[in-house]
This record gives sequence, C-alpha cells and structure tokens, in this order.
Amino acid sequence: MTREEWTDALVQRHGAELQRKFSAATVAVCGLGGLGSNVAISLARAGIGKLHLIDFDKVDISNLHRQQYAVSQLGKYKTEAMKQILSEITPYCEVVTDTVRLNKENLPLIADCDIICECFDNAECKAMLVNEASELYPEKYVVTASGMSGLHTGNTIQTKRFGSHLYICGDGTSDIAKDGTLFAPRVMLCAAHQANTVLRIIAGNFEA
Repeated sequence: MTREEWTDALVQRHGAELQRKFSAATVAVCGLGGLGSNVAISLARAGIGKLHLIDFDKVDISNLHRQQYAVSQLGKYKTEAMKQILSEITPYCEVVTDTVRLNKENLPLIADCDIICECFDNAECKAMLVNEASELYPEKYVVTASGMSGLHTGNTIQTKRFGSHLYICGDGTSDIAKDGTLFAPRVMLCAAHQANTVLRIIAGNFEA
C-alpha cells in the first residue's frame, strides 16, 4: 500500500477537505493504557497526520484485559509497543514518542500539539495535566476523562464541554476504589468519546 493509496482511501471516506484537516493535525496522547491505547488507534485509523505518544510504563500482563497490546509485547515500553501497532494500521501516520512520566517540568514536550488528550489512570496526574496545560497553553484544546469503572450501563458515558477549550468524557461519578476494577467495554466507550471529540474539534464542531 502506497501513501497515495492510503490517502485516496481516506478521502473517499471523509471527503478531501475534512481529510486535509485531519492530516494537518497534531494530537498528543498522554498515557497509553486502557484509554490512550484505544484513542491512539482510533485517531490513526481516521488519518490524523501526527500523534505524539507519551507514557513511561511497560506492557504488563495485567494490562491485557483492557489495553490494546499483545502477549508478544509484554515487557516493552508502551510507547514502543503502540508505535509498532500503529505502523501496522497506518504506516503513514507520523508517530513521535517520549518514554517519560509527564510532569510540570517537561510539559513543554506537548507545546507543538494542537489538541491534548489526557488518558492517565491517576487522579493527581490527570489534574496536573488539565490544570497546567490550561494555564500554559490556553489556546489548546484539552480532552480528558473521568468515570468509566465497573459494569455500569454504557449509556452514562458522555461528553461535556466546560468553557471553550476543555472537554470531559465519562460518567463523572464511577470510582475504581468503589467498583473494584475496570472492564474493557466501558473504558473503550470512554476512549471512543475522547477520540470522537478530538475529530469533531479538528472538523470545527465544538459542541459536546
């Protein structure tokens, strides 16, 4: 498959103007667990031009029940494993990786991204990224997630817009400390909301 063939296939699906916007976009996916691994794959399939993947962790057996990795990738850094997966899906998506724990000091790593997708599984890290990114880069869109644990109905997963540049996906209430675990379907639903929101923003549809 050539780049031209891949681009033509996307244009047939999305139309030339919308695909031009997707191809020109740069999106940061911060965290490559249950949310981020699904978000990255969805955005790559849509033809996003550049993905910046950030995670410090390695693929562990405990990840396989809800994250998009394979047994053969156990022990690999998630950044490396996801880049490998994306190269099989769409070799023409530019994938940049940083195998680091994102914090206040290294937040400029995402300065060149149009949209920041927060996909952490730690509440403090989530708050840090949303707060710091909103302060440092008020012109950037931030798509975050809150509430996707347990076996509750998937109908409670939704997207809400706060202000002009912040979107929160999830049910907003479920808590892993209470529910005990995460299940792939609800996590994937939330990730799908995040990826869909990113695509809508790029397309110029800013309503949640």
